[in-house]
This record gives sequence, structure tokens and C-alpha cells, in this order.
Amino acid sequence: MSAYLGLAMSLLVAAAGVAGLFAFHRLSAVANNPLVSKPFTSGWIPEQHALSRYHARYYPVTLIFLAFDVEMLFMYPWAVVVARLGASAVIEMFVFLGVLMAGVVWAWREGAFKWA
Repeated sequence: MSAYLGLAMSLLVAAAGVAGLFAFHRLSAVANNPLVSKPFTSGWIPEQHALSRYHARYYPVTLIFLAFDVEMLFMYPWAVVVARLGASAVIEMFVFLGVLMAGVVWAWREGAFKWA
């Protein structure tokens, strides 16, 4: 029973912390609805809604950027161990890059890189 007491206390402290932060936010918030108030451009009335500034054509490019960003996350640890693992690590990385390039070719065919 004492093994679960530590877990219960941890959960209780975490829940109290979240509730405390939520209450602090409610007490110190400047506006009830920050999307309608003027939180940006130094108090000037916004010309358009804050969530509608970007056209939908930017989202495929963003996804491609994220795919290559995640690729770099895999390549850094791979670069550390490639000398130890040898040719199999190089082959695996080229297969991984081939899958990513297939995604880029698909995005190119779908017109994700066209800006107009």
C-alpha cells in the first residue's frame, strides 16, 4: 500500500499545480477573449482575424519542411554511430532518404511547390 502512496501524492501534487496555474491565469488574464481584443500591433485594430492570415497553400510546404526537419533529427544520431555500424547503417539511411524523396516527388506532382 505504501508503494501506491508515493504515486498518489505525485498525482495530487501535479493536479494541484495544474489547477493553481489555471487559477493564476484566470486571475491575471488581460482579456477574456484574446482573439477579439487587440493583443498585437501595439493596440491598433487588426485588419484581419489573427487566425486567417495564412493561405492554405502554405500548409503543404510546411509539412514538407517538417518532414525534412524530422529527417535531420534522425541524421544527427546516425552520424555519431555510422562509423561503428558500418555499411548497413549507410544502406538504412539511403532507404530512409529514398522514402523521403518519394514524398517530395509526390508533393511536387501534386503542386505543393507552386506559389501562384
